[in-house]
Amino acid sequence: MEFTHFDGKGNAVMVDVGDKAITSREATAQGEIGVSPECYEKIQEGSMKKGDVLSVARIAGIMGAKKTGELIPLCHVLCLTKVAVEFEMVGKRADRNPKKRYIRAVCTVRCEGKTGVEMEALTGVNTALLTIYDMCKAVDKSMEMTDVFLCRKKGGASGDYERADD
Repeated sequence: MEFTHFDGKGNAVMVDVGDKAITSREATAQGEIGVSPECYEKIQEGSMKKGDVLSVARIAGIMGAKKTGELIPLCHVLCLTKVAVEFEMVGKRADRNPKKRYIRAVCTVRCEGKTGVEMEALTGVNTALLTIYDMCKAVDKSMEMTDVFLCRKKGGASGDYERADD
């Protein structure tokens, strides 16, 4: 596999997508944040002092996805047609820290364009998780963000991708 973000001299370059066809693109990414039981309960009840944590984190995730081209140096600025951020209150996980309760963020992004939206989905998830941290840090500074990954993508020259369960 050849790296596309370098020219023949090894300089970083933005990929020229000018000759590519406009196609439907979609990507979904997810990640989790582990919080204390007290913090988890406050988020679930909507009783955090800063307000409705998940509603604010949803808006932040949408904004993060929309700003990806400004944050990641070689990403193209895309005209997104959809950004959705959803949360799942997972609770305890047998395979994780038994002192934590987990919240999963899932971000799905779509566009009609010449390049994919994987980075937008990943940025949306990370921004949502960081917002949860920011809004809850007065209650729990030991929160941990974990397992951020691309779940699936559709469209583009490389075809569709679905992450296999490990």
